[in-house]
Amino acid sequence: MHWYVDVLKKYVVFSGRARRKEFWIFTLVSFVVSAVLYSVDRAIGTDYDNGSGLLSGIYSLVVLLPTLAVTWRRLHDTDRHGWWILIGLIPFIGTIALIIILALDGTSGDNRFGPDPKAADSAGAYGTQPGYGTA
Repeated sequence: MHWYVDVLKKYVVFSGRARRKEFWIFTLVSFVVSAVLYSVDRAIGTDYDNGSGLLSGIYSLVVLLPTLAVTWRRLHDTDRHGWWILIGLIPFIGTIALIIILALDGTSGDNRFGPDPKAADSAGAYGTQPGYGTA
């Protein structure tokens, strides 16, 4: 759960790098939260004909900047500038290309956007906190 919370804490941090795990866990949790909120919208009658709802719409607005920021940092981890996010605006092919880029392994070691976040995590950044690898 700390991967999701960490992204929210860095909601407007567009510098640095984000691991694949950080990006995909945040994406998965956001998808599940959106689905649950949409189900609640349908149950209480606040859903719209276009497939969205009041609560899920508010949640989407709340996580818009964190989603952009973590995607930007994830692109940095693959040694690409964050502006590559715009490739997703190309219908179909651009979206597939962006998903493939986001799924690639990050650059080993430091790159022009900062130190390797995977190396920092394996060095014990989370290993000393309760629940993160300690017995």
